[in-house]
Amino acid sequence: MYEIIQKPWPWYISGPLIALIMFLLLKQGKDFGMSNNLRTMCSIAGAGKTSSFFRFDWKSQIWNLLVVLGTIIGGFIAHFYLSDGSTPDINSKSVLDLQSLGIIENLQGYMPDRLFLFDGSLFQFLLLSIGGLLIGFGTRYAGGCSSGHAISGLSNFQLPSLIAVIGFFIGGIIMVQFIFPLIF
Repeated sequence: MYEIIQKPWPWYISGPLIALIMFLLLKQGKDFGMSNNLRTMCSIAGAGKTSSFFRFDWKSQIWNLLVVLGTIIGGFIAHFYLSDGSTPDINSKSVLDLQSLGIIENLQGYMPDRLFLFDGSLFQFLLLSIGGLLIGFGTRYAGGCSSGHAISGLSNFQLPSLIAVIGFFIGGIIMVQFIFPLIF
């Protein structure tokens, strides 16, 4: 059993589990989305005194803060106690593309060190800062994050979520095909 938990689960197991969770959330009238938690935390901290956007019943969103806490704790447990340390099985063409861009030499895990380890350079600081601001602005402008729109919005058949998800994919393709090679 322990070996099954250590390996990535196939789509035909994880997909129906996500669908089950979404069904249970929709049945209770709740929407899934991680970016909503920032609004809740700001409201708890008193931001409603300066902006009407933060004036809402934040107590009704406590359950979603527990989702964030569970995600953090679950990620910690999965990384340190449930991972066997093996390199993920990634398409060889993707690995070759990452190598040609100079992002990886040898894949050692899920995330290339070149992208995710902060080396203290001004370039990387600016890249992370600008990227963070753009993601924050985009999340607020789109009315939610990619996971919220793709999982919750699409399961509710919301047209704005479909438009947002199409935009996420187009933006991702443009980033990887045109901007990534210029940066790296």
